[in-house]
Amino acid sequence: MISSFTPFVSSNTETLILGTMPGIASLEKQEYYAHPRNHFWKIIYTLFNNMPISEDFNEKIKFLELNRIGLWDVLQNCERKGSLDIHIKKQTENDFDTLFQKYPSINKIIFNGKESHKYFLKKFGQKEGITYYVMPSTSPANTMSFENKLKIWSSCFL
Repeated sequence: MISSFTPFVSSNTETLILGTMPGIASLEKQEYYAHPRNHFWKIIYTLFNNMPISEDFNEKIKFLELNRIGLWDVLQNCERKGSLDIHIKKQTENDFDTLFQKYPSINKIIFNGKESHKYFLKKFGQKEGITYYVMPSTSPANTMSFENKLKIWSSCFL
């Protein structure tokens, strides 16, 4: 059984980016999107014109907070062989009802990949007052080019 991290959310968070469950590299480092070929941090830093990307995870989280962005995963824990979402079994979802009560400023959810959206909708449905965006996964398993991912992700931040 593997478990996700605690949410990185603050009182000023307006946009919540949700993955499904951290991959092996992220779980080993205890950092979101730690795989060196994952495009997440490059996309976010490029969209906010803040290159180069910090190597320090705490600085990355501060950068997100400054831009009113939070991070979490849809699943609290699950069984999974490898890092691919298609291998998830026996999952338990995180407590989003409590999260949304505690952080009412969240008005946008960006799903990092279709699977996170699927698991969220199945358990929680559409939340009133929150806009959903389903983006291509930033995972290296998604072979879409960085440029195409960036173009699609930019639609969430216009």
